[in-house]
Amino acid sequence: MSLFFIVVGTKSIADQSVEEIIKGRKALFSKNYSTAKRVQALSSNGDFDKAKELMIEMSENYKTLLGLFPENTKEGFKTESLPLIWQEKDAFNALMQKSSDNMIKLVSVIEDSDDIRGTLQEFMWNSCKACHSKYRMPH
Repeated sequence: MSLFFIVVGTKSIADQSVEEIIKGRKALFSKNYSTAKRVQALSSNGDFDKAKELMIEMSENYKTLLGLFPENTKEGFKTESLPLIWQEKDAFNALMQKSSDNMIKLVSVIEDSDDIRGTLQEFMWNSCKACHSKYRMPH
């Protein structure tokens, strides 16, 4: 997987094939999900320094995702993205930006939170749910 990002990461979005873009965004969403689970475990165990590093990584991933939904990637290669993304492009982009911003907010509040689980829900998991419930095919 990391080799995929090294190869694809060196090419601009315009130089990537539809397949590379779709597979790249799927991989990045999958990475954010697995990272979110690690953030939850680390935060619950009080390892905030490592959790914060991962939160920042997730924030950057959301910013990268903003560029991974060009018009020509609506279909194919087992995309699970709904056409609504392109119909509501500004709203979708705002959600990706808000998800990125929420991860940075989470960095600043997690360590002082009285309810770590609730704070993670508010700033991290609710962002995931907002996107999945509206812009992703149901499983």
